Amino acid sequence: MTSIGTTPNPYAQYGSAYARAAATPSLAATLSGDGTAGDLSASSTSNAATNLTLSDAARARLAKAPLPDFATVTSDARITLDRLYTVAGVKAPIVDGKTTIDLSTLDRRSLFAISTNNGGKFTPDEQAVAATELKRRFDKALEPSLATTRLTGDYSVSYKAALDYLDGASDEEKATATWASQRAAVLKGVQATQQDPNTAPSGISGDPVAAALAGTAPPTKSTTRDISSIASDVRAFLDRQKGEAAKSGKELVYDSRRKTGQLADLSSLDNRSLSAISLNQDKKFSTEEIFVAKQELNTRTRLAVLDALKQSQTAGDPRQFSLGILKQYSSMSAEERQAANWTQDFQDAAIKSYKSTSTLLSILKS
Repeated sequence: MTSIGTTPNPYAQYGSAYARAAATPSLAATLSGDGTAGDLSASSTSNAATNLTLSDAARARLAKAPLPDFATVTSDARITLDRLYTVAGVKAPIVDGKTTIDLSTLDRRSLFAISTNNGGKFTPDEQAVAATELKRRFDKALEPSLATTRLTGDYSVSYKAALDYLDGASDEEKATATWASQRAAVLKGVQATQQDPNTAPSGISGDPVAAALAGTAPPTKSTTRDISSIASDVRAFLDRQKGEAAKSGKELVYDSRRKTGQLADLSSLDNRSLSAISLNQDKKFSTEEIFVAKQELNTRTRLAVLDALKQSQTAGDPRQFSLGILKQYSSMSAEERQAANWTQDFQDAAIKSYKSTSTLLSILKS
């Protein structure tokens, strides 16, 4: 007798998060239900006390906007720095050896303009803090991949992440000797790991990945905001949406099936902000808000798993699936893992899967 619907779930070993992903009908179906992520509106960002982080989708949308010329970027960066000084009540970016302003709102191109003193508009201290922020972003981009390398011994994931980051530079940055030198070093590492991903590339001059793994290039210090502060900012963000809806004579609603009212938009929030709503540790959010935040997080979790699976299929390397999951896990904060139910057992299962798959591939190649 043939049993229907009793086929073992191949994702079961990874726990509930993988199981949910496996139940997704198709990548296309998931994408069609995801909606278009928008950036924060002007009204949503007018309050200087609110510090929200954009989702990856919102950042991608902003990146597709027409690029201004570099002179405009430089002038805008100068204006932004002066505004930051005014808000912070200071006149310089470094006072008594401590940084006085937060450059996290500036994009990579603006930071490059400051760090290279484009147009002669920036002081040495401003150049220094911008260079430090650029280094911090490189470290942050590599951090999940470096953690994955340390867990699995697979160096390819770290070199690929470094190459992707360097290739995301602006044309102005790519025109520098520093960028060309770094990319050449990283490319050699990528090529070496294509031959043997489990052996660390060596003898490459100026290799930033090797330096990071060896600890000879210590990461820049960064301060992680506590989840309560994030929850307060998200509460203010949602309240502003409610206020905007009221000005239009509408009610802010969270159910897309409602035929009246203005639908709340959480797509521009990053995963940690959504986790703050979902966990609701400070009791700031309604049942409806929590439900919608969990739905958005679940969608993004499924997409992350599906993306890892797609990369594995495209590369023809089944290990890439586990590597993608481990990289995603390492990029998440404790609150994001809790909200997504990605536990330590989940990580351990992905490591075990990677190692067993590597062993099978080695046997097949021998």
